[in-house]
Amino acid sequence: MQSLVTFIIVFGVIVCVHEYGHLFFAKKAGILVREFSIGMGPKIFAHQAKDGTLYTIRILPLGGYVRMAGWGEDTTEIKTGAPASLTLEPATNIVTRVNLSAKSQFGQALPMLVTAYDFEKDLSITGEVNGENVTYQIDHDATVVEEDGTEIRIAPLDVQYQSASLPGRMLTNFAGPLNNFILGAVAFVLVAFMQGGVQDLSSNQVTISDKSYPAYQAGLRTGDTIKAINGTKVSDWSELSAAISKSDGKKISVTTSDKTLTITPKKEDKSYIIGVTPLLKTGFFDKLLGGLKNAASSAFAIVNALKDLVLHPNINKLGGPVAMYQMSGKVAREGITTIISFMALLSINLGIFNLIPIPALDGGKILMNIIEAIRRKPMKQENESIITLIGVGVMVILMIAVTWNDILRLFH
Repeated sequence: MQSLVTFIIVFGVIVCVHEYGHLFFAKKAGILVREFSIGMGPKIFAHQAKDGTLYTIRILPLGGYVRMAGWGEDTTEIKTGAPASLTLEPATNIVTRVNLSAKSQFGQALPMLVTAYDFEKDLSITGEVNGENVTYQIDHDATVVEEDGTEIRIAPLDVQYQSASLPGRMLTNFAGPLNNFILGAVAFVLVAFMQGGVQDLSSNQVTISDKSYPAYQAGLRTGDTIKAINGTKVSDWSELSAAISKSDGKKISVTTSDKTLTITPKKEDKSYIIGVTPLLKTGFFDKLLGGLKNAASSAFAIVNALKDLVLHPNINKLGGPVAMYQMSGKVAREGITTIISFMALLSINLGIFNLIPIPALDGGKILMNIIEAIRRKPMKQENESIITLIGVGVMVILMIAVTWNDILRLFH
């Protein structure tokens, strides 16, 4: 249960922050955001904001999404002859609401069997009312109640994604990954403050991590400077930890500024340790800069891992939802600081992954924006849809393969 709750919270926060980036910059670009959803599946709460965005909470607490006007497959389709009820402005007879749902009923609504409609250009709806064929004009900010009861704004062309400026669309596409990078950096800084400082990896001074481990038992103390191990000089944490790892569990001679100790490393998780960690830098700016450095080094490590994956493809190097769930369980048992570190790393990872130029991802959309800038004209909507569909297909196949591989690893 602890694993599930941790997984839902961490994944939910990361995805919602990502989607909020799209929401914020879409509105700045003049794009109508028809819905901002936390969770998936049937809705359990809905609030219609004055700017036309419907904010919903849905029953499955897994991620969320932003529904932009004219983005992807965001269209309202009404079958010929479908029943609808229209809410009219009394003074002008202009339609302010089109109800397509049997679940929702509104007072003084006019029933109609729809034969034609245009919610983008002419803003009109035509159908049979009391045996007569009638056409009504639709208000620019009218809403439509979809079959599942969700009420959203219609999407005239002037507020659709395609009508926004090219820089506005590029920023909207980049905003999701950008928010993930910001979340990762803030989380790493928060961890630095929660831990009381950041590890000084450039120093050979150490902190005792556990008094039950060999280092403390042998006489090593927090603040001691380790000058050499087995006669070999060490000047930073990298050299120090490498020397301990090479011991293979055999006794080592540890020389500090004022003493020489004999310590037998302890094997833990396939490596040898003596129970020391790098000394902490505790200044305010040390914590701030240290958190940001950790975020940057994590980003570079992820990029290098991605490069290695491209050069040496191996599905075992990938992890899907099942692997994330397993990791959530492990970090949950280690406490809140580890959970926040895990969320920071995962957020940066999601940001970088989304910038891969695959059409289904934000990076693919940005690539198409760049192509449009070079060509000085937008790609045909049909071609863009086909390319995106291919990208979605690739991602679905990859996700199925990775998830299946995760499941197989559970039984080995």
